Amino acid sequence: MSEPCGRTFDEALISGYVDGALVQGDAQRVQIHLEDCASCRALVDEITSVRKVTISSAFATPADHEWPAEAPRSTASRTARRLGWPVLAAWAILVAGVGLLEAWRDADDLLERLILVAGVSGLSLLFLSVLLDRLKASKSDRYQEVHK
Repeated sequence: MSEPCGRTFDEALISGYVDGALVQGDAQRVQIHLEDCASCRALVDEITSVRKVTISSAFATPADHEWPAEAPRSTASRTARRLGWPVLAAWAILVAGVGLLEAWRDADDLLERLILVAGVSGLSLLFLSVLLDRLKASKSDRYQEVHK
């Protein structure tokens, strides 16, 4: 069993270093650490060899009928799906809005209204956070163009 090396960063940075996916500061931090740490150099060697084997592995591509039928196959189906989701989202927003308006009107005191506003605000902020993260990630997603 190897001695703990005193690394001050997450092991995921080492994997990112091997993949060449780190920003310059993180890559330099890992590089400097690797100069003094035999244990982490061995980990880099291990990750590199696994990566090479994985990249060089061949696999059989399944026939079209073996893929899951998640994606619409016809133009009409794709069009219906592209129209259906926005319509469903608009309906859900409308129903939620009417429900919130009715709850606001039926609230008898300030505390009930504050609870309602806090709940809606919290959910909205969480949704916005996830949406922003997904939009940012989609700009740099290396696998976005990967298809079957």
